[in-house]
Amino acid sequence: MRTDGHDLRHHGDAEVRDGGAALVDLAVNVRADTPPSWLRERIAASLTGLAAYPDGREARAAVAARHGLPPERVLLTAGAAEAFVLLARALKVVRAVVVHPQFTEPEAALRDAGHAVGRVLLREADGFRLDVSAVPEDADLVVIGNPTNPTSVLHPADDIARLARPGRTLVVDEAFLDAVPGEREALAGRTDVPGLVVLRSLTKTWGLAGLRIGYVLAAPATIAELERAQPLWPVSTPALAAARACVEPQALAEAAHAAHRVALDRAHLVAGLREFGPDGLTVVEPAEGPFVLVRLPKAAAVRRHLRDLGFAVRRGDTFPGLDEEWLRLAVRDRVTVNSFLQALDQAVTLAHH
Repeated sequence: MRTDGHDLRHHGDAEVRDGGAALVDLAVNVRADTPPSWLRERIAASLTGLAAYPDGREARAAVAARHGLPPERVLLTAGAAEAFVLLARALKVVRAVVVHPQFTEPEAALRDAGHAVGRVLLREADGFRLDVSAVPEDADLVVIGNPTNPTSVLHPADDIARLARPGRTLVVDEAFLDAVPGEREALAGRTDVPGLVVLRSLTKTWGLAGLRIGYVLAAPATIAELERAQPLWPVSTPALAAARACVEPQALAEAAHAAHRVALDRAHLVAGLREFGPDGLTVVEPAEGPFVLVRLPKAAAVRRHLRDLGFAVRRGDTFPGLDEEWLRLAVRDRVTVNSFLQALDQAVTLAHH
């Protein structure tokens, strides 16, 4: 799906698929070395129950308890991507607005469902920070990511909450918030913001992109509307087992530890990127997600040279509000980052000759 030259259906996995296992992956925002062995074992143990239809009640209750909510405020989905489709199909929307640059699937899903979609483009000059006044007052559906993919900007929860209005659905994609230490600026679990719908994913931190598991937190009436738009048994038994496992106290502690490690690894990546100087490369800061957005001249050529050197990165020009000078880099461990920075230095040199 292309609108205004932006391929809304392009995602990071496409950067890796064509290169196979030979490429070091800095294109996909899934934490490396996941899922952990204990989680694989829990999922494997669920396979003995595949003859029965999935029963999501326990997993739903576990997710609800994790956020201090009643189960009727939770809907389990086949990843956050399914939730965007459900919202687009189920909600009666007159004027939808998506705050860009951000994950393109919400707009693609809305367009597929026949909605006209307005865009609020945040500006590089403002550090891609949210300007609440830029969102039209009459928008009855507003979608924003926090922290935002691909900018890695973490918007203050109070600023996002100021977008709430009577008669407006405010969708906040928190797919990466469990990668933020302390889950700062989270709106998940809040019941005081009218029309709030929060999306969470378990695929990023836990390496479950192939299993598809996420969930929606919203008022019971909204959850009921979305549930009616879902097919029967939308979440598989193994995915339900994963959902239960990933909200247990020891899993939350492991995720919190991973978030701190990501923050340290990201600081190392950003420090290395700063060495290129503002004329050669600009980093969007402060970066708060498990990825970093950079602008550099001849980025398309740099990306091709990086592939030749064995590294996949995410092109930025498929995100509304960005052009071909942008790349998104997933945060990896220090050894991988050091190798990548050396390759980037080579790729930049090659692109300018």
